[in-house]
Amino acid sequence: MEKSPRTKQALARLQSLDTTCLWHPFTQMRDYSNSKPLIIERGAGSWLYDIEGNKYLDGVSSLWVTVHGHRKKQINDAIIAQVGKICHSTLLGLSNAPAIELAEKLVGIAPEGLTKVFYSDSGSTAVEIALKIAYQYWQQTSRATKKKEKFISLTNAYHGDTIGAVSVGGINLFHEMYRPLLFKTFNAPSPYCYRCPYDKRPSSCGLHCLNSLEDILRNRHGETAAFIMEPLVQGAAGMIVFPKGYCSGARELCSRYNVLCIVDEVATGFGRTGCMFACEHENIRPDIMAIAKGITGGTLPLAATLATDEVYSAFLGDVQECKTFYHGHTYTGNPVACAAACANIDIFRKEKVMSRLQPKIRQLWCRLEELKTFKHVGQVRQCGFMVGIELVADGKTKKPYTPKERIGHRVILEARRHGVIIRPLGDVIVLMPPLAIREKEIDTLCSVVFDAIRTVTEQ
Repeated sequence: MEKSPRTKQALARLQSLDTTCLWHPFTQMRDYSNSKPLIIERGAGSWLYDIEGNKYLDGVSSLWVTVHGHRKKQINDAIIAQVGKICHSTLLGLSNAPAIELAEKLVGIAPEGLTKVFYSDSGSTAVEIALKIAYQYWQQTSRATKKKEKFISLTNAYHGDTIGAVSVGGINLFHEMYRPLLFKTFNAPSPYCYRCPYDKRPSSCGLHCLNSLEDILRNRHGETAAFIMEPLVQGAAGMIVFPKGYCSGARELCSRYNVLCIVDEVATGFGRTGCMFACEHENIRPDIMAIAKGITGGTLPLAATLATDEVYSAFLGDVQECKTFYHGHTYTGNPVACAAACANIDIFRKEKVMSRLQPKIRQLWCRLEELKTFKHVGQVRQCGFMVGIELVADGKTKKPYTPKERIGHRVILEARRHGVIIRPLGDVIVLMPPLAIREKEIDTLCSVVFDAIRTVTEQ
């Protein structure tokens, strides 16, 4: 523990104000207000420090955003240099150098064919933009395509919290309350192999779940604008990793039935799956891609929606044709955030981040093998540095714990007692450390989390 410069009175005041003034996201405030809040003061590398000086390993990259560790000098320097010039200037009818330079860099690292960049400020807005672009594209393509107004999404999907993003979501806990506000979509089953809705085995099913998607496309392609998916990993659903071939198969079906393919790389982008983007694993070329989270290395809010020339061209015309994409945000293309993102991408190249990540992915995989002996670990899912450990009451029957038991929550509190911060998705324990985490820190993360699981589930 490092001594905090704050007085006891100052610490107590912050803790009191936190429960009386702040409304935390995804948090039951009655429960939160009855506990002592953990208030983070600063960070360094893969570590966080609270206002009392306690040190914690950041096991979820501060909600999946920190890439190169906290307070990465190159990114901080880029932010400071840009602040010395200008903090913000609108992108509506004007431009700025960092936004232009970042667009070039994004096109350079994105899947082939994505050539146009539209900025926003969060994953949800990046998805909203993708949906609106897809809808308007067909409205402006020809008279014959004007009926293409619907979207196909996957069960267990999570694409953000704004109304359009929720409409293509599929997690009842998050989305059911808002059902009357949402537009209707077609839902295909997600490839959740551990709890397969068809009771089949991955080794012999022949990607049966793709048949359901094709059935929808075959019957509804004339009224469908786009299919949207989180490629390879459904994050908020519990790190559900798709079987090999599902993503490329879905992309091929979209092409066959003349439906746009939108990929939501908000969580999977910027190295999380072991490639810069998850699409690379199966060489997918989407029509539209949404990115956010790791884009600035975990420093400032920024997002982007990338599209192909073909999609972009449908929005070109004389002003009186009203083909313009009438969408924008006040802080679109903010130069400070864009400067941070440029520095972030440069670090990937200069420090050979992706090649240096591979042995750490293998180390993490080896450590996760230990969980096979845990009787309350139903399945361990890993894709690069994205890990979901599904805890169950009965490993043989896959019987889940009841919500009242709050097993996942109890595990993260136990881990916190031993200096590791993680966050569950129900009873799925999530590990998603910064890409820059050191080998010794990976061992610490795993040892603490494994002990916490054993302590909570076997007591």
